[in-house]
Amino acid sequence: MRYYIADCHFFHRSLLTKMDCRPFDDVLQMNEVMIAAWNRKVRTNDEVVIIGDLSYGTLDETLDLLNKLNGHLYLIKGNHDNYVKDLEFASRFEWIRDYVELNDNKRKIVISHYPIVCYNGQYRLDENGIPKTYMLYGHVHNTMDEEILNDYIKKVRLIKRVGPDGIERHIPCQMINCFCMFSNYEPLTIEEWIINDRLRRK
Repeated sequence: MRYYIADCHFFHRSLLTKMDCRPFDDVLQMNEVMIAAWNRKVRTNDEVVIIGDLSYGTLDETLDLLNKLNGHLYLIKGNHDNYVKDLEFASRFEWIRDYVELNDNKRKIVISHYPIVCYNGQYRLDENGIPKTYMLYGHVHNTMDEEILNDYIKKVRLIKRVGPDGIERHIPCQMINCFCMFSNYEPLTIEEWIINDRLRRK
């Protein structure tokens, strides 16, 4: 099974009082809750794609954290991933990249820490007119930038165009913010993120 999650920010104290205002007494409690949520879901042989900003701790704190997280880990670099050049840190990941395109359950998954509004494969549909490509991102948490992106996505989805088959359809825009607070700190599969995103945008 493959899971995705973004912006965990383990050890990041200021997120308890600023920006996210996470509902924890301190980072120790936050870390314990997030590790428990992760390991309840992820088994040893599962894969987890971390879409940036895993930890704000020291190198030693982060290495200790990595030893506590289940699964085969893959890292999309975020602006707070400061140890990617450390060999011991890097050895915990199957790969570390800035950007990747994966196949997951007959879908193309475009992944970047930073949202890409015109992503590769955006217009690809299956034989039933269902989008085949999803753009997974992080970075913006649940800030004003996410609100702007939400407005953009809504506007794009209202626009119609005639495709190569001569059929007029709404433009697909399948961008999903995999921010950890949206999933109650639990890594989710692509199917779970699609449902999560749909319910969140109602």
